[in-house]
Amino acid sequence: MKIIVIGGSGLIGSKLVTLLRQRGHEAIAASPASGVNTITGEGLAEALAGAHVVVDVANSPSFEDKAVLAFFETSGRNLQAAEAAAGVLHHVALSVVGTDRLAESGYFRGKIAQEKLIKAGKIPYTIVHSTQFMEFLGGIAQSGTEGQTVRLSPAFVQPIASGDVAAAMADFTLGAPVNGTVEIAGPEKVRLSELVQRYLTATRDPRTVVADVHARYFGAELKDDTLVPGDKPRLGATGFEEWFAKSQAAK
Repeated sequence: MKIIVIGGSGLIGSKLVTLLRQRGHEAIAASPASGVNTITGEGLAEALAGAHVVVDVANSPSFEDKAVLAFFETSGRNLQAAEAAAGVLHHVALSVVGTDRLAESGYFRGKIAQEKLIKAGKIPYTIVHSTQFMEFLGGIAQSGTEGQTVRLSPAFVQPIASGDVAAAMADFTLGAPVNGTVEIAGPEKVRLSELVQRYLTATRDPRTVVADVHARYFGAELKDDTLVPGDKPRLGATGFEEWFAKSQAAK
């Protein structure tokens, strides 16, 4: 089966392409670096010719409110048109647990717009809502840093390792479209402020995390349930300690 992975050179996309190829499929990584641009449309028709499935794991290069919205709307429309012309049978998109609860955030308004386009389109689809990736804990810490203090929300999160995300995406890609949303998450539910403190301690970072219910996450205040999945998510097997040990070994 020919599968096009939009954003296939990124953190999740590169792992996904490898897994799909290992399962015997023709998986092609598509990105501006490979001459496929979903914003300008360059190379899109050629890449999608003969494709059975398109997986979109691309992210906006800018997190500025208007730029994010423009990226997801433009990319979404161009993909829909190219997929319809190519006769694509399944569109799989990676999104975020809690997206519908984060309209206060400009970034998530872009994700909401992306999902609306997918749902309104004619291509059978599966939207995969993932919790936050463990690989982004350092960036989250940096986003809340003021001097030697890191101010973060104490809301619950259920972080997932990127390898578990890619494995789930591979299964959903090779499965039938659900024409709805599925959720994936890590095995441990923990408060964001506590988790980032564990990460900083493990990396011997001297910064201290302060829990602040008003601290913003991508521009939005969080409630305890904002970033955690519902009753029946697919759970990854990798906990924080195992992920951290593997990530340090890889370095």
